Amino acid sequence: MTNDSIPAPRASDRFTFGLWTVGNIGRDPFGDPTRAPIDPCRIVERLAAIGAWGVNLHDNDLVPFGASASERDRIVAGFKRALADHRLCVPMATTNLFSHAIFKDGAFTSNDPSVRAFALRKSMDAIDLGAELGASTYVFWGGREGTEADACRDPREAIKRMRGALDYLCGYVQDRGYALRFALEAKPNEPRADIYMPTTGHMLAFIQTLAHPEMVGVNPEVAHETMVGLNFVHGVAQAMEQKKLFHIDLNGQRIGRYDQDLRFGSEDLRQAFLLVRLLEGTAGDRHGAAYTGPLHFDAHAYRSEDEEGVWDFARGCMRNYLLLKQRAQNFDADPEVRELLADVPDPLGMAAQMNRYCTASAKALRAAPIDLDAIARRGLRYERLDQLMIEHILGAR
Repeated sequence: MTNDSIPAPRASDRFTFGLWTVGNIGRDPFGDPTRAPIDPCRIVERLAAIGAWGVNLHDNDLVPFGASASERDRIVAGFKRALADHRLCVPMATTNLFSHAIFKDGAFTSNDPSVRAFALRKSMDAIDLGAELGASTYVFWGGREGTEADACRDPREAIKRMRGALDYLCGYVQDRGYALRFALEAKPNEPRADIYMPTTGHMLAFIQTLAHPEMVGVNPEVAHETMVGLNFVHGVAQAMEQKKLFHIDLNGQRIGRYDQDLRFGSEDLRQAFLLVRLLEGTAGDRHGAAYTGPLHFDAHAYRSEDEEGVWDFARGCMRNYLLLKQRAQNFDADPEVRELLADVPDPLGMAAQMNRYCTASAKALRAAPIDLDAIARRGLRYERLDQLMIEHILGAR
């Protein structure tokens, strides 16, 4: 395999970045910014030049908090012209419900009704903006929906408040006739000590309690579940199996660290490979269709970089995904891999008996002459399978 065999990113790859990702100015809790802000219209121009498909945004990434109506309209009009000029789209939008001090104890889950009301109002305004820009997915990350002093509220009340807010906003979207779906983003901690509904599994269970569960899915992020040691690929698979993977945030992360938002594919190549393989469906579609939504890189360049380094970072995210996609295709087309992944022989016809319970199937299962000792002695060759995967990741096959 040569470098030339990896195609350049194109619109059909569905790669997106947020204004807040490539626009990150290099500030961290211990240091001031290391690069100047980049105008949103310039971000659109540069993303289009390197092959991205779309750009996503929080409301205040584009329109400063507190801007007048006329100022808001002027900024949005200029941004829409840039999108048209450079043929970029806005697939996803979201609301910043975490930066302003009013949200210090949550937005939708705050004990203060005035805070909850403001969060709804801000969300409705931001939903209007997203719809105006053509977004089809609206993400909710509850960055302040949690606690440090856990006795401050009954967590059951927080869940009820979150449900009420989402039901309200689903009603708003329906009333306005917007073609929008909501995607909920889980995170275990940071910036709160504990955040409510911390994993994708929590969110999937919560969605079933909403008034309009058909409108709501999930937006898992690599870093959020990896930072606490969970298997991100398994969480994404659960969302896909339930047809609830509405959006996904791709980045890199080391276990046990703060939310690093590193370049996709720069950490844990094994998990990145398996994630791309899952999303692309290279192993075939017998377990369900491949993911066809936006591939959003929610990450940012190292603090060491100037603006040119930002675009190196963005190109690296896309190139790493395409490299891993090609590796996954090669892995699943490898005859030895296909042999190792072939269905286990079923001479007793047990699979058919387990499809659905009935009295006859239960009787057949009980009577089946299963040779426990012979099965227990049989090697599964997972060592060989895993080594083949590593060789494909490294480009040795």
